[in-house]
Amino acid sequence: MMILGIVQWMQPVHGYDVRRELLSWNADKWANVQPGSIYHALRKLTDEGLLRAVATEQVGARPARTTYEVTEKGAGEFQALLRNNWWHLATPPDPFLAAFSFLPALPREEAAAALRNRATQLRAGVQQLQAALGSEWAARKPAFVAWMWELATDRSEAEIAWCERVAKRVEQGDPYLPSEEPSESSSESSSGGAAGKPDWPSEWVDR
Repeated sequence: MMILGIVQWMQPVHGYDVRRELLSWNADKWANVQPGSIYHALRKLTDEGLLRAVATEQVGARPARTTYEVTEKGAGEFQALLRNNWWHLATPPDPFLAAFSFLPALPREEAAAALRNRATQLRAGVQQLQAALGSEWAARKPAFVAWMWELATDRSEAEIAWCERVAKRVEQGDPYLPSEEPSESSSESSSGGAAGKPDWPSEWVDR
């Protein structure tokens, strides 16, 4: 969607300018647009009939530069993707959540330190965004680009507060697992876990 939108906005446009514009938005960090894949994506979208190559020029020994514009089919596809992303909530996979689901496998001291380190990294990202928002470069961008970065900042600040809060709980020894003993009438297996699931390894929960 990003590449279709940039081409439609800037057309006719070289692939180099598409790449430069996307990188100026830091799209590689929040839109899963990798700089090395942009030229391939332009060619693929052209093969699919969503873009058309309108000119190819070469200056001296430099690589040939192709100019693109969006087709009618591509404009329709962009609008469909745009509205789908506006009206439907999507939660991208987060490797941290997968790791956090095994919190008992880490010593408490390390888990708390890792959470505070995550908060520090997020805080550095917030500071970078705030510096960018106050720069002359940002003043030349559309207002909604700054609004989008404000959203990223607010999300990071919320996660920073969560990391600090949970790190404190871990450090003070808040229990990870329910304290109630399973009832005798439950349908648990002989392994001792609820609904037939095994207990956490003792070397994890006793840390």
